[in-house]
Amino acid sequence: MSGPFSDATGDPAAQVDQWVAQAKEKARRYQAMQAAVGQVSVTESGGDGLVTVSVDSAGNVTDLQLTDRVRELSGAQVAKAVLTTLRRAQSRLPERLADVMADTIGDDQRTVDTIVGNYRAKFPAPQPEPEESEPAAENVRRIGGIEETAAEPAPPPPPRPARRPPEDDGGDEDFGGSFMVRE
Repeated sequence: MSGPFSDATGDPAAQVDQWVAQAKEKARRYQAMQAAVGQVSVTESGGDGLVTVSVDSAGNVTDLQLTDRVRELSGAQVAKAVLTTLRRAQSRLPERLADVMADTIGDDQRTVDTIVGNYRAKFPAPQPEPEESEPAAENVRRIGGIEETAAEPAPPPPPRPARRPPEDDGGDEDFGGSFMVRE
């Protein structure tokens, strides 16, 4: 008789024992993976060493270091350097987690792909920064040049017809005049 509990030896108890052993081994590997993922940390430096940011496996900042050169920059420049470096550190998390997971549960590629895919969606690679030598578009003023995107100037509105004074019909002289006039 063949069924889900039969194997080549025909011993259902041996098959159940094998499944239990496999489940225990898989649980041990997943616990090891969870502990290893909890230890993942990424450190990234940016802004010519101006900023160094460390993040944990959840992408939370665990360390932030700024050099004294930040005093030479505006608040907006410092904030940009910190955020850019933070995003670069977070975007490296998926690759680090993929390495850790390959070492612990590498035979479960579907789980690895799902978790790493979720991290990639949450922490995408940052967009490349524009060159510092190029001023931001909103700060550019071109004098004397013709803008490529400039629209044709609107034609002037047509002249309005001149108003003619009302004609005197010889009627009431006070009609249309001010009632505040003293006589």
